[in-house]
Amino acid sequence: MTHVEIEVKGKSLYIETGRFARQADGSVIVRYGDTVVLATAVAAKKPRENIDFFPLTIDYQEKAYAAGKIPGGFFKREGRPSEKEVLTSRLIDRPIRPMFPDGFYSDTQGIVSVLSFGNENISDILGVIGISAALGISDIPFDGPISAVRIGILKDSFVINPDLQEMEQCDFSMIVAGSEDAVLMVEGGGLEITEPVLLEALNIAHEEIKKVIALQKQLISQVGKPKRLVTPPHVDEKLITAVSELSLEKIKQAIIIPDKLMRQDTLNNILKEVTTALNTGEVSISKDITIVFNKLEKDLVRNMILLQGVRADGRKPDEIRQISSDVGILPRTHGSALFVRGETQCLAVVTLGTSEDEQRIDALEGESKKTFMLHYNFPPFSVGEVKPLRSAGRREIGHGMLAEKALRAVLPERSKFPYTIRIVADILESNGSSSMASVCGGTLALMDAGVPISTPVAGIAMGLIQEGEQTVILTDILGLEDHLGDMDFKVTGSENGITAFQMDVKISGVTKEIMAKALEQAKRGRLFILQKMKEILAAPREHLATHAPRIFTMQINPEKIREVIGPGGKIIRGIVEQTGVKIDIDDTGIINIASIDETSAQKAIDIIKGIIAEAEVGKIYMGKVKRIMDFGAFVEIFPGTEGLLHISQISEKRIAKVTDVLSEGEEVLVKVIEVDKMGRVRLSRKEAVSEHPSNKEG
Repeated sequence: MTHVEIEVKGKSLYIETGRFARQADGSVIVRYGDTVVLATAVAAKKPRENIDFFPLTIDYQEKAYAAGKIPGGFFKREGRPSEKEVLTSRLIDRPIRPMFPDGFYSDTQGIVSVLSFGNENISDILGVIGISAALGISDIPFDGPISAVRIGILKDSFVINPDLQEMEQCDFSMIVAGSEDAVLMVEGGGLEITEPVLLEALNIAHEEIKKVIALQKQLISQVGKPKRLVTPPHVDEKLITAVSELSLEKIKQAIIIPDKLMRQDTLNNILKEVTTALNTGEVSISKDITIVFNKLEKDLVRNMILLQGVRADGRKPDEIRQISSDVGILPRTHGSALFVRGETQCLAVVTLGTSEDEQRIDALEGESKKTFMLHYNFPPFSVGEVKPLRSAGRREIGHGMLAEKALRAVLPERSKFPYTIRIVADILESNGSSSMASVCGGTLALMDAGVPISTPVAGIAMGLIQEGEQTVILTDILGLEDHLGDMDFKVTGSENGITAFQMDVKISGVTKEIMAKALEQAKRGRLFILQKMKEILAAPREHLATHAPRIFTMQINPEKIREVIGPGGKIIRGIVEQTGVKIDIDDTGIINIASIDETSAQKAIDIIKGIIAEAEVGKIYMGKVKRIMDFGAFVEIFPGTEGLLHISQISEKRIAKVTDVLSEGEEVLVKVIEVDKMGRVRLSRKEAVSEHPSNKEG
């Protein structure tokens, strides 16, 4: 067994190998505090045939035993990956993927298993470090190591790897991954921050990253295996010349077709013609022809941008596609918007619910509730394809979470707006930047629903074309530019600052200078889009949609909660049955009453007020006779509270029978003359009448 360690924030970051999972190509245990992860890396010995991509899979899995728990459900074992596990798998995958050499086509899998979970809030960061270290000591070709760090921003200070308690206090948090020389991946969100603050946080993060990379290098120097040889893809020069002669000029004309589907169809037809013309031998060379053709297309698109400053759809590098929007387009929904930017189209719909609609989450960190959700859907028809419909995949979950982070910062406090909010972002048409369209559409739909957000939020996707020292940053990238470019940098925010961001690269990292320029260009684009959105709807509507539930909030003494609920919930069930409302009571005595009918909600409020009200001795009430007995009558002085009006207190005159004077349902003035230790109320009609001469018996 071999191990290395350094101190980070007063605790030991410990990496060991040689004891666990020894048949994997590379395996390490990474420990920080009480959090322990096992990271393994395995690559097939032979490359997969007839592919032109790197088949990498990264899986992050949380074992319930890591937090001393037994999984819920019937089977009592871990099932399909949770949303957090999917997001963390993506988080680890994104900075790892660019670090493999061209031509490495062996199936490769990295698995991170959380074996012990402490409150350090660092299992995802340890996952990045662990996979990098496992690949580093293995024979798998990997141009690492890399590392990651979480940075929390608390007012004017930066917190490195904030724990669960510190995270609750942070205004903004981000995860940064990088190599020794550059940043490979960033993502984060929170309250609005400015671009200079974000850049400062990235600089601090990169310094921390370098320390852990040095630790991994120490381990690799001791136990690292020689790397496998990878032969870069080689295509015969004669074939390159032949494909170029047949297609180069045609590709030049095709890539400037503005319409996405028409451009793609034209390119496909050119490739088909070239393949038919050249693939005449006994052995098929279709794969090699496709590789050459795609390389020609990529080079032409990139050179057109670098040398001419012109993009496939004719725009300049910092130009944004045409934007159009509409709101309130669906009559029965609580809020709806259609946001269109170029050939990307998002239908965003808001639904307002009650506490019953909250999402319950049982994670290693403990149980929690989620009152805001954004669900992103990318159906196949949005790109003109035919595919079976399945549940949300990794990409959809990731895009939805980014858009959710972007909007969460501007939502009203739950004490002021006690609704559960769900946004569904359906991508109806896509040509790049669909997640950012979800942010813009989601903002408009929230305002259409009357949700009092603090300020509108927009999103923009930035790209990068880099060849040597020559770089061009692209604003509002197309799908083609995402595919053939070097960076996908999504930035969301308001006029005041950034609320969320996410960057991935296909090269070995981006410099601080490129990051600063991209952020400044993104800010200009964001402000432009916000102005376009305000032309459609400048602020939240003053009233909720007709079909949205109305939630009324009242505060009661927590000691009265049991009286409102009643034995076995009898009282509260009775109120719900009587009024048709939904009622939620928390431990602090806050009661939320939800109903589309305001009259029903007010009726429930009156009943609850009556239950919690306390009869005051000496006070006169207008009560209603509920039941008549031989010895008197029970009179309800307010909803839920009755008192005994004894026969001797009904009238100044002696009466033989209660029914001679009173009848059920009759309203009578009564005075509270006593409330005993058990809370029983005694009433007097004759004293109430004597104090109000105008109401004396005739």
